[in-house]
Amino acid sequence: MSLSPIPRGVYPAVTDISPDLLAEKGVRLVLADLDNTLVPYKTADPPAEIIAWKRALEARGIRLFLLSNSRKPGRAKAFAEKLDIPYQGHSGKPKKTGYLQAMERMGVTPAQTVMVGDQIFTDTLGASNAGVVPMLVEPIRLAGNPGRYLRYALETPFRLLGRRRPFL
Repeated sequence: MSLSPIPRGVYPAVTDISPDLLAEKGVRLVLADLDNTLVPYKTADPPAEIIAWKRALEARGIRLFLLSNSRKPGRAKAFAEKLDIPYQGHSGKPKKTGYLQAMERMGVTPAQTVMVGDQIFTDTLGASNAGVVPMLVEPIRLAGNPGRYLRYALETPFRLLGRRRPFL
């Protein structure tokens, strides 16, 4: 897979990504970003719909793995423990090292892995760099940080192109 900022689809939320269709594509591992992908920033507990989605993944033989860049000590760990999934904090996205370490820990290849995130310049580029299918979700909430508005505005062309090439 070539290094590309274009995701394989843009989905309204992670729960709109079908575990059945992932399994049909041979996916065994979903790497997921935390903030603004699974939950809004500062949310400490997994909501019921995320728990149900994780269980649906597991029922199809797919593991969920939290791959976060969060710099808040313990945030990724605490959230992952509540969801009962493996995690890796301070992953250094978009560098491919964090992706490769996560796949090695889980015993899967890039061809068996997808990355779900809300940002082009970390999640999508990092996944592409590691040979993993990048899937993008709409950010849960932009409020509170003017930099996020600018970043998402810069990502708009790549999001539009990604809508034209869905993975599922």
